[in-house]
Amino acid sequence: MPKKSIIPVFVPHLGCAHDCVFCNQRRISGQTEPMSARGADEAIRRSLDKIGYGAEIEVAFYGGSFTAIPPEEQEALLGVAANFISAGRVSSLRLSTRPDCIDADTLDRLKRYGVGTIELGSQSMCDDVLKKSGRGHTAEDTKKAAALIKERGFSLVLQMMTGLPGDTREKALFTAREIASLEPSGVRIYPTVLVRDTALYELWKSGKYKEHTVEEAVEWCADIVTVFEDAGIPVIRLGLNPTEALSEGDAAGGAYHPALGELVRSRSYLRRAEAEIEARGGSARTLGVERSQISMAVGQKKCNILALEKKFGLRGLKIIAADVKRGEIEVTE
Repeated sequence: MPKKSIIPVFVPHLGCAHDCVFCNQRRISGQTEPMSARGADEAIRRSLDKIGYGAEIEVAFYGGSFTAIPPEEQEALLGVAANFISAGRVSSLRLSTRPDCIDADTLDRLKRYGVGTIELGSQSMCDDVLKKSGRGHTAEDTKKAAALIKERGFSLVLQMMTGLPGDTREKALFTAREIASLEPSGVRIYPTVLVRDTALYELWKSGKYKEHTVEEAVEWCADIVTVFEDAGIPVIRLGLNPTEALSEGDAAGGAYHPALGELVRSRSYLRRAEAEIEARGGSARTLGVERSQISMAVGQKKCNILALEKKFGLRGLKIIAADVKRGEIEVTE
């Protein structure tokens, strides 16, 4: 099977008429200039030179509300990418957009240019959270857009956020269950980060918004990941993609961590281990996990082993490779 590669083309804030409280796409993406058709062509060519041949390659338009761009500008960008499909260098296209910027004519246009996957920024399925965050759409808009996208034969990916204004752990879990019920082919989870030059950053500085910390995000997302895993829906991204700008100060606070996904999945292993050990009366000598997951199960600085030993009064607990599926734990008493 050929290796899969994605070439990201960022269109920061292009086409979006809304100012969500958390959003500053230029700081998030690290790109300050609008994306032109010529710029997209150059970006794709540079990436193809690095990737070479033999890979299944997808061009992805990220960062803005792509289908809110005037149709002629959409076609200019899509046309550039479609040329690489015609040349046999790219297999398909994907893009991200808003639920209220999807209709039949738009989907017909995207289909003509070879778009295969559409990612919708649903963010929350609670209307009060959406309103407080300045999203400008409703949960019902997400449901309608998701149904239409799937009916037209596109692959659907849904994005959600945690820790937005008005959000709670219970509301975030409700959002996850609602999104799972729409049966997307994948999801992305983005805990809220306090990005400079945003309305949310100002609310936080004035004391009107409580920071969604890394620890809080890890706890919430460990619950949420379980919802999607139980539904057989892959979590393809957890946390903002680390950039130099974010790491050097554009992320002023909130749930920004370059290895957030690892922290969440490690916490999930801790919870499973606790449940398995409790079911065996609190006794355990070794925990067996799939070989590639050992470091995840052990946790950073052996935090999971230390936590389990403290909770159950264990000594010398080991985590080893075992013939089990990823995510499963085999306990030896």
